[in-house]
Amino acid sequence: MNTERYPGYPIYIKLIPNRMERLLRLANLDHELTPHTLRHTHTSLLAQADVNLALIMERLGHEDEETTRRVYLHVTKEMKKEASIKFSKLMKDL
Repeated sequence: MNTERYPGYPIYIKLIPNRMERLLRLANLDHELTPHTLRHTHTSLLAQADVNLALIMERLGHEDEETTRRVYLHVTKEMKKEASIKFSKLMKDL
């Protein structure tokens, strides 16, 4: 593929999967992970860190809030734990 004709595209389309496979092997991680899997993880961690939804959408290149919420924002174990702690504190403060 000609990168001058298609700016932003790799010269060899298999370059990204090959590189990902190599990096996963070096890191001793699950070979089923994909760049898209990492995108989902990154988004969930941003939400867990209380990053504003508008900023997350900007990072993902989304214009539709519903897509970001429905497809990318996953509830992590840490978020569930934090919600439980917050609710417990709320009940104690009543």
